[in-house]
Amino acid sequence: MKPMNLIFIHGPAAAGKYTIGKILSEETGIPLFHNHLVVDVAMSLFNFGEDGFNAIRATAWRVCIEEAAKAHKSLIFTFNPEATVEPSLIQDLLETYSSNGGVVTIVELKCSDDVIRERIGNESRQKFGKLTDASAFTAIKQQGGFDFPKLAKAAVTIDTEHHTPHEAARLIGEAL
Repeated sequence: MKPMNLIFIHGPAAAGKYTIGKILSEETGIPLFHNHLVVDVAMSLFNFGEDGFNAIRATAWRVCIEEAAKAHKSLIFTFNPEATVEPSLIQDLLETYSSNGGVVTIVELKCSDDVIRERIGNESRQKFGKLTDASAFTAIKQQGGFDFPKLAKAAVTIDTEHHTPHEAARLIGEAL
């Protein structure tokens, strides 16, 4: 039986989580569970960050990770650390997967705020209803909206200013 892997890609807005995850998914055959799939569902009923939004997002993430682990399914999961996510939720998700026999590989993507501001308005972000306004990004950051406790040590950290998405996917594949 093939090992089941949760490739947990995290990083700031516009760091390339979706783009790299999609390439990695195409190259490995591991499904990409892009967090905006759930964000879009929750936002159909509630504004971002409202209690109902947070509850739907947390419940959906839990169910998806638990069911994937029970079914012995590998997946790539993207996450933007930010203040509306309960920090213990992420630890619970990773522990749920590993306690079901899965291997968790944490990938951290990094880039400067200047690069984020350059990328944030890209058309590829608009199709997912993501944050696309550089001044809104700056305001949210200044207000602590992206504050999140340090996550567990990454198996691989990639500065996406200096690596193309294909190079980043290759580095992640090598880490597996």
